[in-house]
Amino acid sequence: MSTPGGKKRVFSGIQPSGDMHLGNYLGAIKNWVDGQHDNDNIFCIVDLHAITVPQDPKELHRRSRELAMIYIAAGLDPKTTAIFIQSHVKEHTELAWLFNCVTPLGWANRMTQFKEKSADTKEKSSVGLLAYPMLMAADILLYQTDGVPVGEDQRQHLELTRDIAQTFNHHYGEVFKIPEAWIRKEGARIMSLQDPTKKMSKSDPQGCVFLLDPVDTMRQRIMRAVTDSGREVRFDEARPGLYNLLTLHQLFSGQPRDAIEAHFEGKGYGDLKKEVVELVTEGLRPLQTEFQRLAADPSYIEGVLEDSAERIRPMAQATMRAASEAMGLG
Repeated sequence: MSTPGGKKRVFSGIQPSGDMHLGNYLGAIKNWVDGQHDNDNIFCIVDLHAITVPQDPKELHRRSRELAMIYIAAGLDPKTTAIFIQSHVKEHTELAWLFNCVTPLGWANRMTQFKEKSADTKEKSSVGLLAYPMLMAADILLYQTDGVPVGEDQRQHLELTRDIAQTFNHHYGEVFKIPEAWIRKEGARIMSLQDPTKKMSKSDPQGCVFLLDPVDTMRQRIMRAVTDSGREVRFDEARPGLYNLLTLHQLFSGQPRDAIEAHFEGKGYGDLKKEVVELVTEGLRPLQTEFQRLAADPSYIEGVLEDSAERIRPMAQATMRAASEAMGLG
């Protein structure tokens, strides 16, 4: 299926299972915004993935709309970018079932995320958690996607998606395009402010800066960030706390690393933290202001979600029809 102007089609999504933080923004959303005019974009709120673990229904519904508003407040243009909720397009689950039936169980069992999330409660874990990668494959392949912007930790899922597509095409004919992983080197992994050896995570609120936090909260979290025993302010991956703060500085200031290091020559960690506070709070101010404007009119976001789903549904239906016919269904 051709794309407008011959652009590459991009698909990605985020779960509405908690407050969005700097890791989500710098590792995903900001990159989407920066490249939105170069590609044909489909960005999803993956609520079906969220329910692989227990969710409060009212909170899930609220957070799904909140996340859509963050997408737009961050700068995504809903007129040219499809922004929709995964469960609003039923073909995601229909195609996922076909993939469940062609994916060897051993492939699913090897997935790192399933091993980690089910490590202590394997007998109580949902079948949906095991089938998560097949749903993710359906999300991507449903739209004949060219590229998937993912973090390094999602590379395994994308490789499985490619394996599923190739296996299906081998057995049933060329139905699916084989997507590529687009992994950004800088900023793809924003680390916890309290434990910089781990990714920033919603499960560690003290190590997070959330996108909708008050300025005072952001300042407190950044000023309390763990640093290292050295004194020189320079990019050094062996000093993860300092490296994380300098990465935040680079991503918000847009300055090259050598210029940042020269700027902080003879200065200390306190100076760095103060500048990072200023860059982050000012950098997020437009997003927060626009979010509040959007939140004042709930009907607008419902209209965006409905319009986007209607716009992309024919693509999903065409792929689903081709896959079903290839397998002899219907």
